[in-house]
Amino acid sequence: YRGSKPALSGSRYSLLIFNQGMRQARDGMTENVALFWRLAITRLRQALYTLIATAIFVGAVPALAQESDRLPVYIAGSGNITLDKHIKNLLEESLGDQRDLVFVSDEDVALSGNAPIITIGPRAFSRVRQVNRNAPVLAMLASQDFLKGFATRSPGQVSGIYYDVPLLRQALIGKAILPQATRIALISTTSSAELYDTLIDQLPKYGLEARLFVVDDDKQLIPTLTRALSYGDFLLAAPDSDIYNPRTIKHVLLTAYRRNRIVIGPSQAYVKAGSLASGYAPFPEMVRKAAEYVQEFLKTGTFPEPDYPASFQIEINQQVARSLNNPLDSREE
Repeated sequence: YRGSKPALSGSRYSLLIFNQGMRQARDGMTENVALFWRLAITRLRQALYTLIATAIFVGAVPALAQESDRLPVYIAGSGNITLDKHIKNLLEESLGDQRDLVFVSDEDVALSGNAPIITIGPRAFSRVRQVNRNAPVLAMLASQDFLKGFATRSPGQVSGIYYDVPLLRQALIGKAILPQATRIALISTTSSAELYDTLIDQLPKYGLEARLFVVDDDKQLIPTLTRALSYGDFLLAAPDSDIYNPRTIKHVLLTAYRRNRIVIGPSQAYVKAGSLASGYAPFPEMVRKAAEYVQEFLKTGTFPEPDYPASFQIEINQQVARSLNNPLDSREE
């Protein structure tokens, strides 16, 4: 057939088939070699990544262990410059030079990381919590009634040194001043009545009993107080701002003293206003315990549960004591 290619001879056809087989074998070997190296490189990369990750982890362990050593301790101040500096100085004495104490602004609280923040007073505590709810906070100058709920909801991250005095201690101060006293008058609102629950159960052990008189509105305060004073040998005031506040304290004190009844509590500040006496925790004692809490946090990452200072002192209004013909020592341990 004209135009067709000549047929291959047997030998040439065999050579062609041989060459094609060689090329296929060579190509197959090339693919196998390439596959081998791809697998080898992949495994080498995996081993390298593992080695790097191990090195990072091993290096991170001492870094994490040293992290707490580098943490500063922040202080959110009360706004009273003199008070804030005084507490800072006491903290520096207790913590030593191993820790930086830094006042922090509200804006910087959000950037504080996991460094502990000491708040001075309820307002400072509230400001910090509003800006950074995850910050570890140690509250100072806050009462149990104010702080307990926060600490219960965030154990280990929110704690504090209670500023108020346990009511049992206050009751025993009254007993020490009036050894013949056996009955204590208590006043509260419906919502604050639980402040006295524990106290009422504790008193019989000390030869005392108490009765709670509830005030539902401001108009009932003085009539209810009058009935309470007729019952009790003295009035014990808890840190209840609905009953005892700058607006009511004058009327409470005048009503009590006209009936020759003393008022114990609720705080050192109210002694200056006219209460006969109150326990209080000295600043050095509160700061010493706060420093212990900070050190515990830096070691473990958590604060101990809120608590009172280990010891208290007594503030006495000598002018009131003389007016009631009951002179007392200026300080009683």
